[in-house]
Amino acid sequence: NPIEPENLRDLQKLVLEKKADIGLAFDGDADRCFLVDEKGELVSPSALTALIAERELKKNPGAAVIYNLICSKTVPNVIEESGGIAIRSRVGHSFIKKLMAEHNAVFGGEHSGHFYFKDFWRADSGMLAALHAIAALLDSNLKLSELLAKYNRYFLSGEINTKVIDQQGAIKRIKERYQSSTEPINFDELDGLTVMGSSWWFNVRPSNTEPLLRLNVEANTREEMEQIKASVLELMNLQ
Repeated sequence: NPIEPENLRDLQKLVLEKKADIGLAFDGDADRCFLVDEKGELVSPSALTALIAERELKKNPGAAVIYNLICSKTVPNVIEESGGIAIRSRVGHSFIKKLMAEHNAVFGGEHSGHFYFKDFWRADSGMLAALHAIAALLDSNLKLSELLAKYNRYFLSGEINTKVIDQQGAIKRIKERYQSSTEPINFDELDGLTVMGSSWWFNVRPSNTEPLLRLNVEANTREEMEQIKASVLELMNLQ
């Protein structure tokens, strides 16, 4: 499973040893793709989503692009900057594909490393995502880290799974805590609970199969991201 960092350590090491320009990692059926840059660093799937969205919108000006709600804010930023229509989705391939059909979207991306293409029957293909990355690298005359730098605008925690027996009770507790804040905050419940401040956001959603809550946090600075993450995890664990 390439979403687990320990499963990419050999690839990272090999990229450095061979002085490779890019490392590619796929899961067993190659519907997910993860990248390693020339420095041996893991590339955020949100950065790859933004890169592919920008490339697809050059070919399809004004088209819709679907992204799931745990993607970095960079993704809708880039879609809109590229003249596209950014449409936010719940996490999961069935929701992405449904919205792609409804909006005739050219592309859909998930932070889990799934990438969906209109020209591939709206199916997800890690191979097509990899080809986009390689083509962009060849076109740019830049190193991969340089090419992707403009897509790393914020600080994202990655998904943190915490065992919580009373999931709905924890979500209610988190919402009540942030409802009492003096800072202007918005909430939505498209998928679990998303809480949005002026310079940060987080999403907490329950696992469908295990007694887990999944937390994703993003902020304009690493310090604020870590602060929000610690605060939410503390509220989660008040059982």
